[in-house]
Amino acid sequence: MFVDKVEIMLKAGNGGNGAVSFHREKYVAAGGPDGGDGGKGSDIVFVADDSLSTLIDFRYKRKYIAPDGEAGGAKRCSGKSMEPTVIKVPRGTLVKDAKTGRIIADISGDEPVVVAKGGKGGWGNSHFATPTRQIPRFSKPGFPGEQLNVTLELKLLADVGLVGFPNVGKSTLISVVSAAKPKIANYQFTTLTPVLGVVKRGEKSFVMADIPGLIEGASEGVGLGHEFLRHVERCRLIVHVVDVSGADGRDPCDDYEKINAELGNFSEELAKLPQIIAMNKCDMATEEQIEAFEHFIAEKGLKAHKISAATTMGTEELMEDVMQALSKLPPVKIYEPEALSLKELSEIEGEKHSFTVEKVDGIYIVNAEFLAPILSVCNMEDYESLQYFQRVLRSSGIIDELERQGVQEDDVVSIYDFEFNYVR
Repeated sequence: MFVDKVEIMLKAGNGGNGAVSFHREKYVAAGGPDGGDGGKGSDIVFVADDSLSTLIDFRYKRKYIAPDGEAGGAKRCSGKSMEPTVIKVPRGTLVKDAKTGRIIADISGDEPVVVAKGGKGGWGNSHFATPTRQIPRFSKPGFPGEQLNVTLELKLLADVGLVGFPNVGKSTLISVVSAAKPKIANYQFTTLTPVLGVVKRGEKSFVMADIPGLIEGASEGVGLGHEFLRHVERCRLIVHVVDVSGADGRDPCDDYEKINAELGNFSEELAKLPQIIAMNKCDMATEEQIEAFEHFIAEKGLKAHKISAATTMGTEELMEDVMQALSKLPPVKIYEPEALSLKELSEIEGEKHSFTVEKVDGIYIVNAEFLAPILSVCNMEDYESLQYFQRVLRSSGIIDELERQGVQEDDVVSIYDFEFNYVR
């Protein structure tokens, strides 16, 4: 099965928590804090793999959760940082934000691309020792790894795209000029998935893609065209294959106009791509049919090649012309990552420190995900640790919200499994 668009969830590893530890050694009194730092969480990295040609594996596994960094240890031992979690995708895969459609990465090169960054490890209590605070009984939690839902969209990396109505001979053409072996038969929609073939001419070569046949209305989702039009977007050149014999009772001139209309409706950039016209099935067409179409194309200022893919007539000359045209064109399009908008940045920052305060049966219940790891590394029986936690509540705006909702002296505030009486 050919799958070229899926949505998956990525969760990079959290950083390990810093350790709370004190140096203990015989004959060494008051050795001081020696808690080590937590390790870095695993990044999620995408890598292009030329052995893959479809995204079907992501149909069956949609969640990728990378391992967390290890917590710090005693004797200033840092926790182990996790190796990157590598996800292999076909070359030419776009990674987009599922919510906004923003392009995060184009996996077209050989370099690995970090899509979700792992969290940094938290500091151990050895970092918090000062002349006036010599026994810190708290540390910093690891930072959370990035979590996002992304859409993977495969846009084939091909120099040349073959377009045209079904059954005009595109599969036959790519089979005779390359080593590709597509299914070939005399009925509509023989090609159900794009087929790539490498065309070699001496020391030079280029990649040609046989795109499943378009029909009228393809840009609006009719037939198979809408599903595969995205694979033409990277092409540098279009070879428009037309059946000049009218074997299926169609008018070649009308076919040409309709296909170009569908390309333009899908993308203005596609409509502007240079085209070479391949007049296929000339061995079955009459002289009048060939001359009429040649005149039609000449009026548009385009070049047409008379070919017969089935007998290989004219295919060599067509490929030579394609090679010369490609030498004058820019390289295959690579999509640049798009920056976050100010709105998206503010939303992300807001989510990092978001919280809710709700009064239930006289108890103020605080829900704040960012507080959970902080609670895990604070010793609430230690005065300095409690002060640190109080500063977090104040700086995050939780105390202001409690006061806005009318919290009074000795009212109970509950944060996960930690409860305390409010003191002004």
